[in-house]
Amino acid sequence: MEPISTALAGIALFKSAVDGIKSAIGTANDVGEIAGFIDKLFEGEKQVQQRRNQQSGVGVGDQFGVSSVAREVIDAKLAQEQMQEIATMVDFRFGHGTWRSILDERAKRIREAKEAQAETRRLKRKQEKEAAENMKQVLMISGAVLAAAAFFIGMIFIISRP
Repeated sequence: MEPISTALAGIALFKSAVDGIKSAIGTANDVGEIAGFIDKLFEGEKQVQQRRNQQSGVGVGDQFGVSSVAREVIDAKLAQEQMQEIATMVDFRFGHGTWRSILDERAKRIREAKEAQAETRRLKRKQEKEAAENMKQVLMISGAVLAAAAFFIGMIFIISRP
């Protein structure tokens, strides 16, 4: 997906999530009933921020134009405003601190996922290093066995000569 269409998709996703939360929050009995909308809200906000923070202009025609820059800044500001509005609505509906709890739990899970990925990469590098070391040892032993075999064959050849 091109950067502009990605940004538009992020904005559309964000707006649909906001609309979904607003329509469902009054009848929701718990946060779980609007969790899907909250996921979409965070994903849309992430896409909007990525587009705004994107430094490379690959494939973007008018990245420095006033309308392009204004649209990115305004979309980001609107996303912030709507995010704050949703935070207030969630806290009002489910109690003060609910939104903060959601943000904290989300941050914790993201951190744990990153740590798990880092651990997986570390273990993979360790296994690759061990495999290379094992292969090196096998080659050294094989070389020594071949050298010993060649030596004994040579000795047999020399001894068996008349």
